[in-house]
Amino acid sequence: MHIAPHDNQNKPIVDVDHDLVPLNYFNIVKLKKGESFDYTVPGYETCVVPATGTVDVDVEGAVYEGIGNRTVDVWDGEPEGVYVPVGARVRITCLTDNTETFIAGAKYDKVLEPFDVRADALDKVQYGSDDTKTHRKIKHILGSKHHDKVGRLLVSELYTVGQGGWSGFPSHKHDTDRLPDETRHDETYNFRFRPDYGSGLQMLQREDNKPGDAYHIMDRSTILIDKGYHPCAVLPGYEMYYFTILGGLSQRSLKQYFQPTHAAQLHTIPGIMDMVAKFK
Repeated sequence: MHIAPHDNQNKPIVDVDHDLVPLNYFNIVKLKKGESFDYTVPGYETCVVPATGTVDVDVEGAVYEGIGNRTVDVWDGEPEGVYVPVGARVRITCLTDNTETFIAGAKYDKVLEPFDVRADALDKVQYGSDDTKTHRKIKHILGSKHHDKVGRLLVSELYTVGQGGWSGFPSHKHDTDRLPDETRHDETYNFRFRPDYGSGLQMLQREDNKPGDAYHIMDRSTILIDKGYHPCAVLPGYEMYYFTILGGLSQRSLKQYFQPTHAAQLHTIPGIMDMVAKFK
């Protein structure tokens, strides 16, 4: 499902128990200097990540100061975030002229401890190649480094390297719990392009070798992935970024099932298994 770019007025774009992705929660909060935003999401653990700007994050009295260092756009520096336990009361306060802040969430039933993730604590991986048109970089905010401190929420930022090319290929899915081959993880994306008038394509193929759907994605498009194989591409001459939220049904570690028709290409893309290992 494609949700077109719009002003959500600080209201959830993907609210709790969404029809397509009930395991996910997603909001974008825009504030000006000195303004605050309060929230609590019962039944969901969340993560606060400034796309741009700097914020203080107060989680039930535990204050994490100066989160976020990007000014121009999501390419302007490294991400930072704060993990928020299930149902905790949060206040986000803008310190810079303005901020655009992502709130990512996953359904969970236990209350853990809050913590911050600074730029030096990110899990990073780069894989693919220019030759295979799959070159990209992933910055895990809640990745394998924090596996023992988080319930079922995975939060990452994905960047295409260079201009043009594919992401999420070889095509894979994760819509069914059937270990050891696959796990059920609902997924939500929010896209950005550089320059911002760039655009791309999100494919969603429900079954191998049968026609699927395709969505024209633009700057600030949101995509909900409930079922099927889902590679995406950016037009030549543009760079693509997407903020990624994964919420597991029964476990945090993601087990991707690669589309049989294209699985042989796993052996043609450098570093792809290192990428797979970080979604834990």
